[in-house]
Amino acid sequence: MEGTLKLAGLILGATAINVPLGYLRYAYERFTFGWFFYVHISIPIIIFLRVKAGFSWQIVPLTLGGAVVGQYLGGVLRRRKDSHG
Repeated sequence: MEGTLKLAGLILGATAINVPLGYLRYAYERFTFGWFFYVHISIPIIIFLRVKAGFSWQIVPLTLGGAVVGQYLGGVLRRRKDSHG
């Protein structure tokens, strides 16, 4: 049970870290330096948290999924802000 809660917290943490980064990423043209920076800057943080929590590389797809969701949500928030002035 404790491991499941740790894993859920790690995935939610990956999502939460990436929401503001996705918000900032949305302001950059695709595949520019800024875009790549905001997409990838959370990776060392998530790796650090994964190792500290005691998980192996096998959960990387789950944390990657959380990061992608966070990037997407951040982009949605930015689009809504930009469209509503």
